[in-house]
Amino acid sequence: MGQLPRLGTGIGWRPEIAEVVEAMPGIDWVETVAENVCPGHLPDSLVRLRERGVTVVPHGVSLGLGGAERPDEGRLADLAARAEALGAPLVTEHIAFVRAGGERTASPLLEAGHLLPVPRTRDALDVLCENVRIAQDALPVPLAVENIAALFGWPGEEMSEGQFLYELVERTGVRLLIDVANLHTNHVNRGEDPAKALDELPVEAIAYVHVAGGFERDGVWHDSHAHPVPRPVLDILADLASRVTPPGVLLERDENFPEDPAELGREVETIRATVRAAGGPAPAAAGDPAPAAVAGADDSVRGRVALAQTALLSALVADTPAPEGFDRARLAVQSRALAGKRADVVAKVAPELPLILGASAYRTAFLAYAARRPMTDGYRRDALDFAEDLLLEQRVPQAGPRRELTAWWLERSGPAPLAGRPVARALRAARFALRRG
Repeated sequence: MGQLPRLGTGIGWRPEIAEVVEAMPGIDWVETVAENVCPGHLPDSLVRLRERGVTVVPHGVSLGLGGAERPDEGRLADLAARAEALGAPLVTEHIAFVRAGGERTASPLLEAGHLLPVPRTRDALDVLCENVRIAQDALPVPLAVENIAALFGWPGEEMSEGQFLYELVERTGVRLLIDVANLHTNHVNRGEDPAKALDELPVEAIAYVHVAGGFERDGVWHDSHAHPVPRPVLDILADLASRVTPPGVLLERDENFPEDPAELGREVETIRATVRAAGGPAPAAAGDPAPAAVAGADDSVRGRVALAQTALLSALVADTPAPEGFDRARLAVQSRALAGKRADVVAKVAPELPLILGASAYRTAFLAYAARRPMTDGYRRDALDFAEDLLLEQRVPQAGPRRELTAWWLERSGPAPLAGRPVARALRAARFALRRG
């Protein structure tokens, strides 16, 4: 794996806690969501942190390396530009798929808006390995990929998580970002033993470790990144750190930030103390091995993976029947979680919508819309489509909110958002809303 950068102990940088992170003592590095950073206009807080010598690592969420299609060149170029702008020593992404459908399956392209698990099969591994190699060739710095949490498992899996990750590393030389909170999630939801997964992992490939909180409801663990880190997650971290001292460990917290900023600092210190107490050996600083040759996944392999992923995603977001062998109850939980996350993210992307409609009315209306309209082109397009749908279907009876929503929609539905869409339909929605207002 070569000499991995020694990152130390860090925290996920989010705009809501930027000042807290800057003032937090003992922070060696931060991680930022890559898609939320513009290379030409870095947030002032990140610039100040970099000037102080704090390492910043971009963490991607939209490549979909586990998807049936090859990684999008534009997304790879964007991730590379963010790594260069931040002076990052590496970039990270996920072992997941985030979209499915399209020409290969003769069905509409669907987006999950979330990281979904890939089946641990030979077909899926072949596709993932080729996609990882494509990404490695396109990026200016090393790539590390993260194991994800899942509410359900795929039927007919051929490998354990540890075996799957071991073969991925052996065939590509990719580094690993191990999320111990996700190992705990998969223990609760899928009965998988975290210690067994750690036994099978190539620990020398670990680039860094994620630690996060969640909550359990009706026997299902939700990896929320919005709650304190529980003891079982710290125990898995201690087990991992007894095997190898990870080059970096990072606290993830995405929302529901504590009122007392010192609480986050205490969690970071607990994580640091857990690693120190475990006292594992340092990772070996060996030279980079030559990865095994990775044969390209032919169209028949990608086609099989595409059909399976499309059937699953369609069941989750388009109310089609669950594919055979899946736990239907768990898929229903995942479907509700996807719709809820979609509503939450659209409210963040377009905060005017819950203000115009009212928070409760917004959520009710959006969930009804989501049940009829799967997401196909990202959250910003989703916000515009939701507003257009409300206006077209006359779902905003009050004159004041209708006028505000119409003005909001018209301001943002310029030539670029309308490209490729029926202009007459868009104008009809606006005219109708203005007339009714």
